[in-house]
Amino acid sequence: MPLRLYKSYMFRTKDPVIDELRTIIQDATGDKRLDRKTLQGIEDDGGPTVSCMHGWFRGKTNRPQSVTIEAAGRALGYRRKWVKR
Repeated sequence: MPLRLYKSYMFRTKDPVIDELRTIIQDATGDKRLDRKTLQGIEDDGGPTVSCMHGWFRGKTNRPQSVTIEAAGRALGYRRKWVKR
């Protein structure tokens, strides 16, 4: 099945939500490097696995699933909200 492209949502490499979540994690934990201990804490609090998050931040994952992004944010005490741009 061919990849469907959306004119209103385009990016060249990684989904921008990865960078947004990286910033949230860094601000919430004070860990600028996102080491394994930090990611393990998120997993322990109900977020995705360390290997999943490693794929976002350092690996080849370009389009994470919404459910895993949501789980990571909620494990940090955040929730997503739609706002008019």
